[in-house]
Amino acid sequence: MLEIRFHGRGGQGTVVATILLAKAFFQAGYYVQSFPLFGVERRGAPVEAYLRLARQQIWCRTNVYTPDHIVVQDRTLLQGIDVTQGLKPGGWILINAP
Repeated sequence: MLEIRFHGRGGQGTVVATILLAKAFFQAGYYVQSFPLFGVERRGAPVEAYLRLARQQIWCRTNVYTPDHIVVQDRTLLQGIDVTQGLKPGGWILINAP
């Protein structure tokens, strides 16, 4: 099973990105899960979204605490949140930066 955690801000499309990727992987024959985690819903607030994909059925129903990879859509989050928390050895971090 591959687990990816996304970090972004409300309104940036973080949740939509995980949903679209989940649909693409589902159409490619994978089992998928995609779900967000956010507090008070307001534009600009930090948001986490999770994507799991596997060739077998996924029974896990928890947040992604030890992701294989991490995607950061807003580099300003690097200053206030430990986005690398739980990253598995050998995992990569993709940061949207100019």
